[in-house]
Amino acid sequence: MADDTLFPVTPKVGALEPVESPRYETAHREQVELQPCDLEALLPPGHAARLVWHFVEGLDLRRFYEGIRARTDGPGRAAIDPKILIALWLYATIDGVGSAREVDRLCDRHDAYRWMRGGVSVNYHTLADFRVQHAAELDDLLTQSISALMYGGVVRLARVAQDGTRVRASAGVGSFRREATLQACLRAARQQVARTARPADGTTASREAAAQHRAAQERLARVDDALAHLPAIAAAKARKRSATPARASTTDPDARIMKMSDGGFRPGYNIQLATDVDARVIVGVRVITSSSDNGQVIPMLNEIERRTGRTPERWLVDGGYVNHASLDEATRRGSLLVAPVMAAKNGRAATAEWVNADARTHRTLAQIGVRGLIKVHTWVLWAALAHNLLRTMHLVPHLMT
Repeated sequence: MADDTLFPVTPKVGALEPVESPRYETAHREQVELQPCDLEALLPPGHAARLVWHFVEGLDLRRFYEGIRARTDGPGRAAIDPKILIALWLYATIDGVGSAREVDRLCDRHDAYRWMRGGVSVNYHTLADFRVQHAAELDDLLTQSISALMYGGVVRLARVAQDGTRVRASAGVGSFRREATLQACLRAARQQVARTARPADGTTASREAAAQHRAAQERLARVDDALAHLPAIAAAKARKRSATPARASTTDPDARIMKMSDGGFRPGYNIQLATDVDARVIVGVRVITSSSDNGQVIPMLNEIERRTGRTPERWLVDGGYVNHASLDEATRRGSLLVAPVMAAKNGRAATAEWVNADARTHRTLAQIGVRGLIKVHTWVLWAALAHNLLRTMHLVPHLMT
């Protein structure tokens, strides 16, 4: 007989019938929700991302826009506004992020990056290419940042300090080969290029085969470049009277084995920075492949004169920079070269390390993530521009609001 009871009585505890489980709604946080979002409301007034954007808006970016191929009413997809990419990389550099993939991820998950992106779609390929393809334009932006602070009387070049720091290159010690080994690698690379070449019957190669052929060509170019660097490396060893044979890297032919600050020897680059002592603003950037700082005063002096049109009144350097030629040339140009006396044989007295310490606090300079002297120089320009941006925020905050 059917039970006509509207609300059946729940059996008492201990009865033979099973007790029904309670019914309720619980949280399921793995599900995707679509919510309306006002990007402008994501960040409060005065947020660092807003200041970075304001800084970028004050720059002359005509050289970036002139390189855009897509034109109004013309074919092709519209390019990403260079202002967005510059702001993203400046903010990422300040944030200590040096990976294009990580910046791409943050553009979807971090409010500051989402705000700067402003709904424009970006990907890590575009970000990675943009970072290293605009060396001349970035050099011009660094000059603009220095000129603006000079115009405001913040940078006076009364005292400029130069210091070098060696950074780890994106190459392994095992990639360095002698000439005989490089010649063998060259023959093997040429054979690999021939094996992966396009089929002789004219058929189109698959995407995988095309990728293999492209990788083989890149390998061949690196080995050939490494062989081209050997004479210069051998000449440098001869000047130092080193008995070890010359070796070049097949991963990054521009990198050199250098003694790092911890006493170890690893592939690296020597980053030279010149800083206005009073404002602590970077006014000169150079990247060299020599581990020695000797003889680097005059090239940096030329760098600053090119950017500012002026010669620093006083030039502070460490003992490792001093030689008679630098002293004579700096004096002739009207700059007083100040350097400590060498403490002892093979010793090095210090004067300028503290001046450039702020610039080296960027985690993106701990180890370079690109290969080749030009790309490394571009990487350092981003760090220098980000450093000057931070100094601008500190020195003239009213200009950033």
